[in-house]
Amino acid sequence: MKWTKKLAFLLLFCGMAAIVKAQQIKDGETVNINGFAVTYTVVNKEKINIKDQNFDRYKVLASVKNNSGKSFNIRLASSLDLSGISNSKIIELDCTNATGARLTSKKLQVSMKSHLINVTYATKDKDGKTISAVLPVTAGYYFDQGQVIENDAIFIVPAGETPQVAVRSLLKN
Repeated sequence: MKWTKKLAFLLLFCGMAAIVKAQQIKDGETVNINGFAVTYTVVNKEKINIKDQNFDRYKVLASVKNNSGKSFNIRLASSLDLSGISNSKIIELDCTNATGARLTSKKLQVSMKSHLINVTYATKDKDGKTISAVLPVTAGYYFDQGQVIENDAIFIVPAGETPQVAVRSLLKN
């Protein structure tokens, strides 16, 4: 029993540490997080009814501008290097009162841009003739100084409430 209490306390402490790193952000507001100007905007609001309960549906947009004074790049070592995909995320907005109903979001993540290169390879057409084909391949991810990246999501919250959003950096320094 003591072990269970210690584990519960540890999990609570870790959860609180994650919340402390996050900053609250309101509609139309811009906050600075590690040199990134993060703007959160409500694009659309509508009232909906789900299973005889009223909710407010918000379409939101997150915009991140790199004001850090440096560019960020991730190069993938091989086609099986999946670590780059998870490391390419820079900012996360967490809507604490979102319900997640109808497969909507509770979080919104903004990721770096994909660096695509075209690879030319030989293949055969339907007649058996050798031809050249082009395949776009992701070689890495980037976020240049001064660049702006945007992403949107749908949050469903209880009727009469506005989204309660906290923002935090996902970059490992």
